[in-house]
Amino acid sequence: MGIETGITAIALQLNAKLKEYQDLNLEIKKLSKNITSIKPTIDEINRLLKNYGFDNFEIVPATEEGFYKIQREDGSIAESTLSEGEITFITFLYFLQQAKGGSSEENVNEERILVIDDPISSLDSNVLFIVSTLIKEILKEVKLNKGNIKQVILLTHNVYFHKEVSYEGLNKKGEKPLFWILRKNNKTTSIQPYFEQNPIQSSYELLWRDIKEWKKNSGTTIQNTMRRILENFFNILGNKRDDYLIGKFETQEEREICRSLLSWINEGSHTLPDDLYIEIPDGTIVKYLKVFEDIFKHTENIGHYNMMMGISEIAEQ
Repeated sequence: MGIETGITAIALQLNAKLKEYQDLNLEIKKLSKNITSIKPTIDEINRLLKNYGFDNFEIVPATEEGFYKIQREDGSIAESTLSEGEITFITFLYFLQQAKGGSSEENVNEERILVIDDPISSLDSNVLFIVSTLIKEILKEVKLNKGNIKQVILLTHNVYFHKEVSYEGLNKKGEKPLFWILRKNNKTTSIQPYFEQNPIQSSYELLWRDIKEWKKNSGTTIQNTMRRILENFFNILGNKRDDYLIGKFETQEEREICRSLLSWINEGSHTLPDDLYIEIPDGTIVKYLKVFEDIFKHTENIGHYNMMMGISEIAEQ
């Protein structure tokens, strides 16, 4: 008797769960229809076009269901009068919407890997930044494990575009990106991995890398490197001369040490080397690197120093 009662109770629970499953499945199908419908895609593309200044045409539904057309404000079809850059941009926007949604109810929730191959080859410089911004938003969601895009493979020949989409701020949360360079030689492609180290950097970033890795080259270029950084940041960009930097130190002794650093780096980078080279003692380099850091600290630019040296705020505390 007790067993039969238990079986009946379990059967009722099973039927209730099956009913919940059917209801949820119907709800998912209804929501999937909205995602796979072309109307939300058109609305989102038009919103992005207007937000980024493309207001002389828009996407409208075509007569044939499931298709769209590009229309001018006067109602004329714009497909034959669009520039190559505009066509590329619209195609890219449609691609992103398809990547976030799906072409059918069955695949709308599938996890996917996004492959983007040189999306800015036909775009002007303004659209380059728009496309890189849209891609960075996707990368942020991938790193935070949001949505159904789980990985992005991005290929490009454009160094400026690479610099935009590989912005260091994206590396703060989640897994760090990995970098490769593909080279073609005699019809053969080779792949050189750089792992988490971004191989494409500005000349200014490379100067700071020399500071961080000065022991690897025995400090042979350290004087010239420090001079160029100080000139770029304070003189060229900030219009601040040596006297300004020296004056930021409080005591006479500290000011003399700073003056000594500036003389040392100018001597080591501007004068002709002797035939007999004498290696700079490590102790001297370490001492002047501390003064180099103090210059940024006393001019209230320590945040820039920490950023370029890869020093986190947590480490500082």
